[in-house]
Amino acid sequence: MPDNIELIHGPGCPVGVMPRGRLDDAIALAEQPNVIFTTFGDAMRVPGSQKSLLQAKAQGADIRMVYSPLDSLAIARQNPDQEVIFFGLGFETTAPSTALTILQAEAEGIKNFSIFSNHVLVAPTLEALLSNQNLELQGFVWPGRVSMVIGIEPYCVISEKYHKLLVVSGFEPLDILQSTWMLLQQLVEGRCEVKNQYNRVVKPGGNRVALDAISKVFEVRDKFEWRGLGEISESGLKITEPYACFDAEIKFCIPNKKSC
Repeated sequence: MPDNIELIHGPGCPVGVMPRGRLDDAIALAEQPNVIFTTFGDAMRVPGSQKSLLQAKAQGADIRMVYSPLDSLAIARQNPDQEVIFFGLGFETTAPSTALTILQAEAEGIKNFSIFSNHVLVAPTLEALLSNQNLELQGFVWPGRVSMVIGIEPYCVISEKYHKLLVVSGFEPLDILQSTWMLLQQLVEGRCEVKNQYNRVVKPGGNRVALDAISKVFEVRDKFEWRGLGEISESGLKITEPYACFDAEIKFCIPNKKSC
């Protein structure tokens, strides 16, 4: 890149921004008797205030790595006498698979399966970053994966309210180069818009099936804490009341609960 262009990485990993309190609560759930706790592998080493899930596993908790919530549901079918909890993590990219798994569990009448929901939302978090008066960024190269689900319309507030440029980008080197060029073109022409470079995958309205599943199973939390960023209003998802029987936070009394 030329010297006058600087690319700054943002908080893009939902596991990396998980606060210690939520990890402490996940570990407390995993250590409950008669519980099989399932999680994506990248959450195993993230530290809580006392230990990680990997350390809890070494101390005897039944913690298993899975590749999807459907793997957890399969474990619940195989172990009807034990409660299987899935550590629900991720932005809107992974929330649909969690929601659809809950709907599948309901359809099959599986009672020994629940979710510890820690799904987070990108748009409120982006607004929280932009509310910082000292932020000097001129624009955003925005990830295409989450945009594949939610589309580009939620980002319009970024250009309309905060007057920042945003281009939804693919992940190949040429995608990122073109997205950077699209931002620079707007700067040169004095425009401030949301553009979609990744239009081969991302549609303006997003994925309707995925969005319907999210809206049916989840609702927005009043607030959610982010590691390194603090509490951000309306930036997380919790399970709705009709599906409370699949909510591990309701199903279990978490000892010395650390999170809101």
